[in-house]
Amino acid sequence: MGKGLRTNAEQLVEMAVIGYVSQPTVRGYIPHASGESVILPGMSGFIYNARVGDAAFGWAADHLEPGASIAHPDLDADYAMHYLTCMGNQARLMSGLAAGAEGIVTGEHARLLVDFPPEVADEIAVGDAVQIRAIGQGLQFSDYPHIMLKKCSPKLIESIPIEAVDERRIRVPVTMELPVRIMGSGAELNPDFVDQDLMSGDRELMAELGIDQMRLGDLVVINHADHRHGRGYKPGAVTIGLCIHGDSVMTGHGPGILTLMTCAEPCIEWTIDPGANIDNYLKIRKAS
Repeated sequence: MGKGLRTNAEQLVEMAVIGYVSQPTVRGYIPHASGESVILPGMSGFIYNARVGDAAFGWAADHLEPGASIAHPDLDADYAMHYLTCMGNQARLMSGLAAGAEGIVTGEHARLLVDFPPEVADEIAVGDAVQIRAIGQGLQFSDYPHIMLKKCSPKLIESIPIEAVDERRIRVPVTMELPVRIMGSGAELNPDFVDQDLMSGDRELMAELGIDQMRLGDLVVINHADHRHGRGYKPGAVTIGLCIHGDSVMTGHGPGILTLMTCAEPCIEWTIDPGANIDNYLKIRKAS
């Protein structure tokens, strides 16, 4: 994090939440925008060959969730895990052959997404317990209270080279800008709970805007999007998001964008940086 930016990290509570590596789920036939229907994997379970830093497009998959997707069978406990866990939180396998192995939270979709080193992947089984050191809910910029942080751990915020511009504005690196008009499914959902999909059905537009080059873990900006208490269009508002899952053939769906910070006025500036990815900031692959 840039010089001059302070947070209330020392006031946050850190606590344990637990979930379990989930069984994969399949929707059945998925209607393609072209009128065809297909059966594709991608949601839940443990995916061996996709990690943060890999492409968000191009997989023979639907809503691909990289790494381990974890959930809790008790709905109340599952809600607590979702609301309390933040991006960059530490995770640890508590059971199974890989017990003791550490990972990192990289996304929140229908389930929480955790990256584990590839050397322990073959020892992870469906049903293994994963405990998370949840910290980040309540995190604020001390000098920029009008900019709301969501789903951000102190570790993540401290790793991003955010710059203070003046007493009202900050500047954040992103890989690309997403037009607010292409934001689709998830607009109706709580931004403190789950992501919003961009709509990728217009493949020519995706290529024209360079969105088809997006990677899992990319930081992106949505201009004129207000995600403070919901998700809506507001001129001048700015939202910074995180790409957490892969593309979809479903109409109104595409890669998932999790809200990280938002403001109701043009107080978040951005600069385009192809390296603005949490794989680089959190050293996820280097650590493994």
